[in-house]
Amino acid sequence: MAKLCEVVGLSSTSSVFALVGRLTDAGYLERQDGRIAPTKKFFARPILGPVRAGLAQPVSQEEPELVTVDDYLIDEPNRTSMHRVRGDSMQDAGIVDGDLLAVEHNTPTKPGDIVLACVDNELTVKTLRLDAEGRWYLEPANPAFQCIRPLTSLEVLGVVVGLVRRFRT
Repeated sequence: MAKLCEVVGLSSTSSVFALVGRLTDAGYLERQDGRIAPTKKFFARPILGPVRAGLAQPVSQEEPELVTVDDYLIDEPNRTSMHRVRGDSMQDAGIVDGDLLAVEHNTPTKPGDIVLACVDNELTVKTLRLDAEGRWYLEPANPAFQCIRPLTSLEVLGVVVGLVRRFRT
């Protein structure tokens, strides 16, 4: 508790105990094996209501919903990884250089899914397609790029379930 006193600027450990108690009661902290740990609520951000991308609208008076990026993007945390996009072959699908993709592994795929795939020992993200002869191939979302038809192997590593993009750094 002495370290917490220093971090939060309180001189009394009883004040820190009271603060930890309040944060625990509010759902921001929990006790685990005699230690204090943050909960998901600790990292959550408020969704302040809908906002139109067209005409302006009145400000919402609704109570904000709290959500973490993980809760929003990821249904299966143990089967999901993040991958940074390099290149512009998927720009017409809204996936651009620098985006972070959430990829769910061991998920059934179907034609039309955007997938992370290893084709002929090279990693890429493309749309999975099936041709009239029943052969799988990968389609870019940019006319400047050609479809990829595997010469030796095509392994789908996961399905893209979402992405995160920064506009300012």
